[in-house]
Amino acid sequence: MTNFYSIKDLERITGIKAHTIRIWEKRYNIVEPERTDSNIRHYSDADLKRIMNVSILVNNGHKISKVASLNEPELSEKILELNTVYSAGRSGQIDSLVVAMIELDEVKFEKILNASITNTGFEDTLFNVIYPLLNKIGVLWQIGSIKPSHEHFISNLIRQKLYVAIDALSPDRTANNKSFLLVLPEWELHDIGLLVYNFLIRKKGHNTIFLGQGVPLEDVAAVKENIRPDVLVTSFSSSVLMEEMIRYLRELSGLFPGKPVYVGGIQLDKLCSKLPPNIYKVPNALDFRDEVLSKL
Repeated sequence: MTNFYSIKDLERITGIKAHTIRIWEKRYNIVEPERTDSNIRHYSDADLKRIMNVSILVNNGHKISKVASLNEPELSEKILELNTVYSAGRSGQIDSLVVAMIELDEVKFEKILNASITNTGFEDTLFNVIYPLLNKIGVLWQIGSIKPSHEHFISNLIRQKLYVAIDALSPDRTANNKSFLLVLPEWELHDIGLLVYNFLIRKKGHNTIFLGQGVPLEDVAAVKENIRPDVLVTSFSSSVLMEEMIRYLRELSGLFPGKPVYVGGIQLDKLCSKLPPNIYKVPNALDFRDEVLSKL
């Protein structure tokens, strides 16, 4: 099924002004959008990818008159060359990764992301490329322009990168370091945020016990005797009732009385202030790194 976009959708996704898109159409025939019965432009997936690719090259010094003459394989080759030598800039890399996702092109995704990791390191890439990429994917999801297959594709590739980065970090088992239990509630299947916390904790040299997604509280209780963590971390990304999240946090707090429990995720806004005193909300991973880990 082909998705269709208004010119305002394209402006929101690409950051290119609608006026500029119209000029590119008129002067350079970049795309030829279809029109509705009322003469309103609407653009296809192919149009979206072409406009994003053209924008990346233009923003990196290529003349629009030259770029406009390139066919799709030539455009893709230029984009890959640009990103492989790490000269595309952050926005260009993110847009290129979005195109790789839409095309389900793992090779392109790997080359672009690996170039960033090689040049600036994994943590920098995480916060300046992967996080903005996920935000842009959220916009695409809101307007219904990506399918579950796209979300699964990109999530699995990012998850693989996190596994590799975490595996490369050996915890420093000294007396001064703390142990963290990382666990998600039974209804929660989105574990990328928790994997990011795992990476940040390990990078600080602390120990982690990663239980991951969809763990019933009775299972957490069952391992309590063997696991005596100093800190607990959880996250809420899936939409559930506020009461359900509060119930979970109260029970988690009761299982580990006196231990700090840090809560992240996009559902935090649902949580009221009536929480146990050892529950702390963390707006994002940067706050967790800079405000929590730096003080331990």
